Amino acid sequence: MQTWTIQRLLMWVSEYLTKKGIDPPRLSAELLLSHILQMKRIELYTQFNKPVTGQQLDRLHNLVERAGQNEPIAYLIGKTEFYSLEFNVTPDCMIPRPETELLVERAIEFLRTRPVRNSMAGNMMKKEEISNGSRIGTQFVCDLCTGCGCIAVAIGQNYPNARIIATDISDAALRVAFANVEKHRLTDRIRLLCGDLFDPIMSYLEVDKFDLIVSNPPYVSAADFEALDKNVKDYEPKLSLFAGTDGLDVHRRIIENADSFLKPDAALMLEIGYAQGEAIRQLLEQTKAFGEVKIEKDFHNNDRIAFAKRIPC
Repeated sequence: MQTWTIQRLLMWVSEYLTKKGIDPPRLSAELLLSHILQMKRIELYTQFNKPVTGQQLDRLHNLVERAGQNEPIAYLIGKTEFYSLEFNVTPDCMIPRPETELLVERAIEFLRTRPVRNSMAGNMMKKEEISNGSRIGTQFVCDLCTGCGCIAVAIGQNYPNARIIATDISDAALRVAFANVEKHRLTDRIRLLCGDLFDPIMSYLEVDKFDLIVSNPPYVSAADFEALDKNVKDYEPKLSLFAGTDGLDVHRRIIENADSFLKPDAALMLEIGYAQGEAIRQLLEQTKAFGEVKIEKDFHNNDRIAFAKRIPC
């Protein structure tokens, strides 16, 4: 009887996924096998000759077959990596993309360099603290359309003086976000609210003005939705992707209302679609609320981040 070792299984799964057009096949094979064996990826290579049990083979075969049908690896193993952090994910929320890490990076940079003055804002408020030799006070962040909570958690982990309110219209997605907030021990600094964009904040009494509003909202247009890869279109929640004929329905609503929730000199940062920069710029400038508007491209030279700084009162 043939013995299946880790090495042989890595080769077989990689070849199978390659034939099925699943990219990247080797990494996908490593993730699936690591999940089944409850091992780190590096441990697969230090235990190449370890035999795999029949029960583990059956479970692996099931997952590999589903992966070959374009079911996302992250959903199959229930987790993914974002901003060097591990996040739980389920089909109730969109899988975080590497491109969104640029939004997190810019958000953290803004918070770290923005001069702030302490003001009372309920029991989430803390006194000024000294960090890295610079005077940094508590700053309040709003994360709209939080999904699995990856943006809120990444900011919270990398900027300790942030107090974050994250909202999402999907109660199921918020359950995933709560698990991630707990996993990274941020329940004291991240509050999750269920509702449509700013709606739950309107009835929230602790804070109603933010130093930063950040969001990766749905922005896929009708035409682009039909052209999405099968592993996205057939498996990820449409609510997290589709945003009307031109893909700007949610952005319009955020931009129309953001001014009411921003402090003077605060900022709005939005992830945008690959060719939505000029349209977003016009929407922001039309409000007359922002004195500085910038569109930043990602490493693929696609429009990716819209930054707008509120005009001081």
